[in-house]
Amino acid sequence: MSKLNYWDAKWDLDEQQCPCDLHFLDYLAERKLRGKDIFHMGTGSHHIVGLRTASDGSDNHVLGITSSPQEHEDYVKLLIDNPRLGFSYKVYFGDIYQISRRLMPELDIATLFHIGEFRTHHNEAYGALTNVEMTLVLADRLRPGGELIFYAGSFAYDQAEATIRQVVKLRPFEDAGRYKSLHILRKRATSA
Repeated sequence: MSKLNYWDAKWDLDEQQCPCDLHFLDYLAERKLRGKDIFHMGTGSHHIVGLRTASDGSDNHVLGITSSPQEHEDYVKLLIDNPRLGFSYKVYFGDIYQISRRLMPELDIATLFHIGEFRTHHNEAYGALTNVEMTLVLADRLRPGGELIFYAGSFAYDQAEATIRQVVKLRPFEDAGRYKSLHILRKRATSA
């Protein structure tokens, strides 16, 4: 029997090596995005996206996923010490390639900063979704005008680019350009 593909480590905030979470927070602030429902792939042990949006008065809510047991344990500790955090920031542990349309809420933004980075043959052993299939689940849960946001600095960005090309072909999305290290796709309000 195969086991879940998970990451047996944790990620501390390192802006020099991986600035995507900080760039995303800048993006939210500069665009004055408020009251948004956000799905965030890869929380890091720092949980900066959830912590900042919970404290900045933006009324943004974040549903995060981590494949690191340590990062999930860090979230649990944060929540125990600050129960108000649970009103706007939830994190679950799992393989993003197992997400389900039926369990995913409607969203305004989905970050896929680490798409393809840790998907291996281990995911195949239990029938996990592909990069494109997983992204389409999130794309279909986005409200019109919603955004899929990728990290152009990822070592697997070639896989993100291949996924972006497929999403634009298969769903009503357009390339909305770049913001710092981020690459943004936007869901059109109506199909063209």
